Amino acid sequence: MPFPHRLVEGYRQFADGRLRHEQDRYRELAEAGQSPEVMVIGCCDSRVSPEVIFDARPGELFVVRNVANIVPPYEPDGHAHGVSAALEFGVAALKVKHIVVLGHARCGGVKAFAENAEPLSPGDFIGNWMRLMAPAAEKAGSQDKLSWADYITRLEQANVANSLDNLMTFPRLRKLIERGSVMTHGAYFAVATGELSVRDPQNGEFVPVARMTDRE
Repeated sequence: MPFPHRLVEGYRQFADGRLRHEQDRYRELAEAGQSPEVMVIGCCDSRVSPEVIFDARPGELFVVRNVANIVPPYEPDGHAHGVSAALEFGVAALKVKHIVVLGHARCGGVKAFAENAEPLSPGDFIGNWMRLMAPAAEKAGSQDKLSWADYITRLEQANVANSLDNLMTFPRLRKLIERGSVMTHGAYFAVATGELSVRDPQNGEFVPVARMTDRE
């Protein structure tokens, strides 16, 4: 099959536009390497690109994406751990100063967990991965009188909080956080409206950026 035409056309637009305007920056990044201050752990959902949401220039964000923006707990068991490897590189090699867990509305992984969906394949890779969300479901509590949509939102945001908790299970990172050398943040993107909310670490509420003061 031929390479997707949409990607070819997209690259041509990039080469004629952004690349031309930022060629010097790309050369600098190629020679000096990357040194982003911010790491974003986001979902692989195609609607939620951190580089687009934060209007980032090349080299500004170190991004790792997975199903449902999950950070697993620290588990040095000798197996392959993609998110943990990215954290290790971001913290130890790049020395990022901020780690943002970016959740979002209409997350398919969270919905699949909530509905206890049937496996998509014999390996049930999504199901096994989403079981890491169990502590988040406990934090979210029962649906009670919430509508299904409101419950899913609560679960999506509890999942962000749970990933932030799991960051603290990494010994080296925990020391850096406690020392103030690294700061962690939770954020939530509403796909339909484009509204971004940031988690208040004091009360766990997600506050729309539009309501935040410049000082905050």
